[in-house]
Amino acid sequence: MNSQDYMKLDDQYAAHTYHPIEVVIERGEGVWVYDVDGKRYLDCLSAYSAVNQGHCNPRIMQAAIEQMKRVTLTSRAFYNDQMGPFLKQLCELTGYEMAVPMNTGAEAVETALKIARKWGYQVKGVPDNEAEIIACEGNFAGRTTTIISFSSEEQYKADFGPLTPGFKLVPYGDADALAAAITPNTVAFIVEPIQGEGGVNVPPAGYLKRVAEICAANNVLFIADEIQTGLGRTGTLLCSDHDGVRPDIVTLGKALSGGYYPVSAVVADASILGLFRPGDHGSTFGGNPLGSAVARAALDVLIDEKLLDRSRELGEYFMGRLRRIESDIIKEVRGKGLLIGVELTVEARPYCDALRDAGVLCKDTHGTVARFAPPLVISKDEIDWAMERIEPIFSNGHR
Repeated sequence: MNSQDYMKLDDQYAAHTYHPIEVVIERGEGVWVYDVDGKRYLDCLSAYSAVNQGHCNPRIMQAAIEQMKRVTLTSRAFYNDQMGPFLKQLCELTGYEMAVPMNTGAEAVETALKIARKWGYQVKGVPDNEAEIIACEGNFAGRTTTIISFSSEEQYKADFGPLTPGFKLVPYGDADALAAAITPNTVAFIVEPIQGEGGVNVPPAGYLKRVAEICAANNVLFIADEIQTGLGRTGTLLCSDHDGVRPDIVTLGKALSGGYYPVSAVVADASILGLFRPGDHGSTFGGNPLGSAVARAALDVLIDEKLLDRSRELGEYFMGRLRRIESDIIKEVRGKGLLIGVELTVEARPYCDALRDAGVLCKDTHGTVARFAPPLVISKDEIDWAMERIEPIFSNGHR
């Protein structure tokens, strides 16, 4: 079967919830992936930052294989010998006291919202069923019914109501708007340090520090959604670290498993997560021994291979190269670390398709933005290889 055969199968049997770039990948290694017809591509999406450690990272693979030979799933009805060490490692690395292991990023966000509400009722004293959570316009945290209820993207909500109440939106990057929106019933503010799906939107300098101050002054929990920006993607362990702030709650996912398995988590101190009681929340697969073993190795790779430093240094280099492109269609190049958005004055999809043909995979987001987020293991030479193909495509007059 060739690429067209596989795409036809998807079109026939998969509900049309995505509009993929037309390439059928069959294997990957490091920053490179290969399609079923044998063509090689440099991956500049990293599965939306899930494979920060590179495709098929051998250390994570070995941890997965070894654990698969022992036991893969016990459910939370029993203890296992991998979850505790994983959560200890995660808490010590991030500087929080407790964690809740889940599977997907959306589950992590749902978990954070639930505990924020419970904290609001039990600690802050908000009247029952009156808790408010503030989010930002342009946010993206998943597509569950509750999460789309605080989306500003109409397509995500259309025909999926009734929606979950208890949310309000403020403009992204506007700390004054947040301060004005807080009421006595506000229990939390959830924000992405950089909006990835929203177009790689970077807030003004000092925004998160001001947010932290406003939340603390009003007894409101500051929730940082670091599922895409965390774990080295922007050149620090958490993107929040750039502003020197410590959110009350952090959601993590994607690169937490290096792309081998769905693993997510919420980290916070015991004064918050300690409010959960048996039966309040759970997941059959959350904290399973296979996922925990994989996550332990994924975290080891991030630290041992100094991928945070690589992201910061090579991100500056990559953005510098992109900013030097002479083009009438490039409006702005922005980002941090190896999370980079190139905003165009035209639709980005045709340029992503042209890049695919040239051997570079990236994905359009928010219509006019091409996002570049390669695995953190990328080298300077590989960035140069990509730029030899990117620059002619974005240069004046090409489409």
